Amino acid sequence: MGVPYEFKERGSFQCTGMIGHGTHDQPVGTWSDDGSMLLATCKSLKDNNGKVNKKDIYRKFKSWYEEGAFTQYGEVFDIGIATRRAIRTGKGQCGERDNGNGSLMRILPLAFTDCSDVETRIVSSITHGHWISTEACSIYVKIIRRCLQGEQLEDVVHSLELEEPFTRIATIDSLPEEEIKSGGYVVSSLEAAIWCALTTNSFKDCLLKAVNLGSDTDTTACIAGGLAGACCYDFEDIPSEWIDAVPKKEIIEDCLF
Repeated sequence: MGVPYEFKERGSFQCTGMIGHGTHDQPVGTWSDDGSMLLATCKSLKDNNGKVNKKDIYRKFKSWYEEGAFTQYGEVFDIGIATRRAIRTGKGQCGERDNGNGSLMRILPLAFTDCSDVETRIVSSITHGHWISTEACSIYVKIIRRCLQGEQLEDVVHSLELEEPFTRIATIDSLPEEEIKSGGYVVSSLEAAIWCALTTNSFKDCLLKAVNLGSDTDTTACIAGGLAGACCYDFEDIPSEWIDAVPKKEIIEDCLF
């Protein structure tokens, strides 16, 4: 959804559905690095019976980056700076300036396993090892797990007691759009995703709202979509025309566990 609009300023466009081309000139329904790395994580969990295997996840990330695995057309057309550096060197980036959203965007599959919080942080640290990034991943996974156990997303979020820089999350749905940032900073991405899910009443509206925030559109939509899909809506709530527009869905099917 967000690929054609990535880097565009909020208010300079209006996303109303799934289209192709735009920023990266990709065919309609093409997922970006977010989707590929999430699928790579899924495939590793599938290959390891639902268990975290850090080395295997890294190998799959490297296969994506170097060979175009987990993409629809064998091409990597977008990758974050910290992610690229981590994959090339085999060392997760741990500096305070390395808190992009590159691990949060792919962490969703862990919510459907019994992995520990420590393991969640380890998976984040493959690319993003600073405590802010690992904490963002931990919060996201914990929220989804509570919802999967029957709690309502709104109740879960409002019950959170978090330290800086995450304190806004518990009341994020009370803020107006102008106070929601949608760039690449991991805290902003987590806030924006939760805000989109809590201030809309359908999967469709959540995704459109996420994309229309502008800037890092594909990642905001990826994180918000994962949250909405896992916590609020069923598969049937996703517009069928969006699903139909995604090519090579067999790549997805092969990674599900």
